Amino acid sequence: MPNDFIPSRRRLVMLASAALGTSLLGGIGRLALADADEDSSDNHFEDSANTSFTLANTGLKARVVVVGGGMAGATVAKYLRLWGGSGVQVTLVEPNPRYTSNIMSNLVLSGSRNISTLGYTYTSLSAKYGVTVKQARVSAINAATKSVTLSDGSSLAYDRLVLAPGVEFMDAYGLTQNDYATTTPHAWQAGPQTTLLATQLAGMSNGTFVMTIPKAPYRCPPGPYERACLIADYLKTYRGSASRVIVLDENTTIQAEKETFNHAFTSTHAGVITYVPGATDIRIDPATRQVRYLDVVGAPQTINAQVVAPIPPHRATGSAPGGWLAAAGLNNSADGRWCVVDVLSYESTAVAGIHIIGDAASCGMPKAGHVANQEAKICADAIVRLLGGQQPDPMPVANSACYSPITGNTASWLTAVYQYDSASRKMVVAANGGNTVGASAIESATISNDNFRQMTTWFNTLMGDSFG
Repeated sequence: MPNDFIPSRRRLVMLASAALGTSLLGGIGRLALADADEDSSDNHFEDSANTSFTLANTGLKARVVVVGGGMAGATVAKYLRLWGGSGVQVTLVEPNPRYTSNIMSNLVLSGSRNISTLGYTYTSLSAKYGVTVKQARVSAINAATKSVTLSDGSSLAYDRLVLAPGVEFMDAYGLTQNDYATTTPHAWQAGPQTTLLATQLAGMSNGTFVMTIPKAPYRCPPGPYERACLIADYLKTYRGSASRVIVLDENTTIQAEKETFNHAFTSTHAGVITYVPGATDIRIDPATRQVRYLDVVGAPQTINAQVVAPIPPHRATGSAPGGWLAAAGLNNSADGRWCVVDVLSYESTAVAGIHIIGDAASCGMPKAGHVANQEAKICADAIVRLLGGQQPDPMPVANSACYSPITGNTASWLTAVYQYDSASRKMVVAANGGNTVGASAIESATISNDNFRQMTTWFNTLMGDSFG
């Protein structure tokens, strides 16, 4: 392996992890996006001329299987090929032919976007980078033989396994999976439920919309507080000022962009949004859409809603009792919902040779699309180093960034730089001078039209980096 290969790749990771600045574009790094493709009819990427890329010449030979084709899985597959070289065979296992972005999916509910504009295929990963894409589900993992059994009965051998399975949603509030799919859609996985919820909202008169937010951690995007804002904006614009949005938050306070959303709830959408923190014992009748709960002081409350969108608690896909992830012993967090990893490499702390990234991992960073992209690059870098007999980067840096639409044409943003903390062995928010004590994410000072315009550019750039 050339001596200058690892440092040059690390510089690329650092560029992709840098603070975003006022436009939030620098954190992705246009250097990493020289291959963005806007000519595809399926994918919608930031415009980029002179498309070119070259696989690294490492001399490495290995088989890497990646499970899950979301933001984390697509990104790690791409960068394993770019940085590992042609001798690193990468197979991406994903049951769906297309990925539908959760980012921006709340805009479908307000009519600002069509769900089809959020679809991405794996064409570029296959054609440009030589990733083998296999449409199947995982049935079992055998860590002893280093093999993965798939739903079609076939098996794949691996030298390194990367799991990016995303999340699955738990039965909650007296509801079942069928209720989510037919009457009370959570729409927290962009797709048919998003379309169903948009249809239900369009059919509302001057009525009440109720949504719930589970205790953290939960996957975001879609963002729960931005969802409340966009639906409030839609209802008061098209269904009358008598419409109401009630947010039942199981958390005792707003979890992100507190200043922004407090202003949005009490000023921008005052009189429409009612925010209820600390709600417990939430029960929902899917037939009548009656919602009962205990407020923060334990008093029982009842709401008769027209539309209900509960966001149920969720866990790593396959971590339910009897699931393939649980059977492999990988869901080793205290509550059994998540996978604890070594954030220097994202290797499981329970099973060697298996790396877990994205929403399924417990690592100290938010469960978000941009973060998944960042984790994927750190993981890819670490795997290539390990395959070459080296150790992972001892001080990885990552960036978390997101925009939050507040109305149909305004938005805010939130960003934070994370660095490795050797004491906790997790990624923590960094502050100026490297002091992490009291450090916190930075939210935009204003809610503006400029932020809304920049949001689209940021989104296209990010998706181009993951799928382009």
